[in-house]
Amino acid sequence: MENVIESAPRITGEEFSRVALASEAADLLRLLWDRHGPLMFHQSGGCCDGSSPMCFPAGEFKTGDSDILLGTFELPDAGGGVLGELDFWMSREQFEYWKHTKLTIDVVPGRGSGFSVEAPEGKRFLIRSEIIEFPVG
Repeated sequence: MENVIESAPRITGEEFSRVALASEAADLLRLLWDRHGPLMFHQSGGCCDGSSPMCFPAGEFKTGDSDILLGTFELPDAGGGVLGELDFWMSREQFEYWKHTKLTIDVVPGRGSGFSVEAPEGKRFLIRSEIIEFPVG
């Protein structure tokens, strides 16, 4: 996949990115950020076999001990600066299934979940995964 933005790693002891953001996803996120303010992602195992991350205004979805912060993106603005930081969270249970994958957030046509902020846009976020061996510590 071309033109991706890598997240800063957030799992203690890891120095590699587990999650990336495709350029089309970044474009949609800039639009959504303008409408809703700072954003966050959360992915659980409850929807679409866990392949559709939910996008919320930052802090609207309450995370806790059952969630893992996989990465933080610096979302670029249109002028080359940084619009803000966007966290990507995953449920611990889901992470057990996906821990050997590199995730890329992308966008496809279709209606997202009614709770995810992209739902009215006629597009939805989707995770593309690639099985990889992560560097060992």
